[in-house]
Amino acid sequence: MTLANTRYGPVRGTTVDPDDRTEPNSSPGGSVGAEVLVFKGVPYAAAPVGVDRFEPPRAPEPWTRPLDATDYGPTAPQSRAEGDLADFAPRMVIPGDDYLNLNIWTPGLTGNAPVMVFIHGGSFTSGSGALSVYDGTHFARDGVVLVTINYRLGADGFLWFGDGTPNLGLLDQIAALTWVRDNIAGFGGNPDNVTVFGESAGAMSVCTLLAMPAAEGLFHRAIAQSGAAGNTISPETARIVANRLADVLGTAPTREAIAAVPMDRLIAAQEQLSQQAAAKPRAKVWGDVARTLLPFSPVVDGDVLPAPPLDRIRAGAGANIDLLVGSNSEEARLFLVPTGVGARINLPLLYLGAALRFGLPARGVRKYRANRPDATPGDVLAAIMTDSYYRIPALRLAEAHPGTYVYEFAWRSPACKGRLGASHVVELPFVFDNLDDPATATMLGLAPPQHLADLVHKAWIDFATTGDPGWPAYTSTNRISRHFASASGTTTDDRPTERRLWANR
Repeated sequence: MTLANTRYGPVRGTTVDPDDRTEPNSSPGGSVGAEVLVFKGVPYAAAPVGVDRFEPPRAPEPWTRPLDATDYGPTAPQSRAEGDLADFAPRMVIPGDDYLNLNIWTPGLTGNAPVMVFIHGGSFTSGSGALSVYDGTHFARDGVVLVTINYRLGADGFLWFGDGTPNLGLLDQIAALTWVRDNIAGFGGNPDNVTVFGESAGAMSVCTLLAMPAAEGLFHRAIAQSGAAGNTISPETARIVANRLADVLGTAPTREAIAAVPMDRLIAAQEQLSQQAAAKPRAKVWGDVARTLLPFSPVVDGDVLPAPPLDRIRAGAGANIDLLVGSNSEEARLFLVPTGVGARINLPLLYLGAALRFGLPARGVRKYRANRPDATPGDVLAAIMTDSYYRIPALRLAEAHPGTYVYEFAWRSPACKGRLGASHVVELPFVFDNLDDPATATMLGLAPPQHLADLVHKAWIDFATTGDPGWPAYTSTNRISRHFASASGTTTDDRPTERRLWANR
């Protein structure tokens, strides 16, 4: 057991031994330590229940006796993972009200190490900082203080009828970053060298934080994995979603009425809305959700989030923040392969879906097909979806933010008889250097390449430490990106003919 101090009281953590590889990773992040200190479930805000349910996060009440921080704390309310994707995108559900908490892995309490704060994904309706793949032991082993956080999800985090405070989930993230600024020195971290990074909805959160005035000064570098700056909704769309949720629940269209609904019923209604939007994504019915397929997501309210993040970034917001952004080569396969949807796509459906869902004309589909002569219609649809949702938004962000570094993760997983490929979430065990996590075995297969994890993990640490991941920055005239695969290297302007198809779309 070991004790650390916070502004609210002492916390008691544990000591763990990192793996005993004969050649442990090393980086400019700090010296490799013999042990790692871990503190879990540390509250950064008061429980968001009762009168605090739909209010901005409030500081936790102080305590005097050491707080037990040896196990993960509660997670935000959500359903358990079920169905075809459960093995590929697992969830950790821990009941309890005090779920605005964070977890810390550190090489020691007296250093001045770079700090990395991870924001989990999950479509803004699921996920937590307690998943085993996010275990930060190997970051701490290599000289980084690693923090994972929870934040309000679904209606509790993003429901807005137009009154009260919007974007509570984002304000939770800012509260966690504020806690890090004020307390992380007591865990051996440098509050003047904080990198915020996230994946999927977590990456969208990172890019939104870049555009939020309340987040200024709380972090110095940012990494966005498989998510960029285009997934926000307008106030009008937020009201559409809120009113539809109230209709499904049979309640008055107010936060107070929603708060009176049992949590399991509310979660079921949230999932119903998401399924309805995905089944018939019509702009006349769903507004911006027809484009994002995320009913509960950040809203451009004009105050907490003054304007769309990409517009703010183009105007200079976050210009002093070092940025690393990228995507996986075959992101959409996660949603098409394990579910069997991709196998049911034929040529007529491919052309129809590309036109109606992505605004891509027949000539564009033909270009994707010509570049993949052996691909099935489902494979081609996956490529189009990947570019529309992930690759092109990442490149647009890189063009909007000077000095941005770009990567593409291209290692192909052998899962699903080799069909899963470089799908969504596959890069996460490589980033955290957790290839031996049993929870990832279904996704990664029997022998994922450790040398690739060494490369990716080190690049993230180098970037967090110095702002330079090890390759040149991306520009609109020199489109350099780092290609992570079994044989990695630097590439220039990958798939330019396909990239140009998305101009003005």
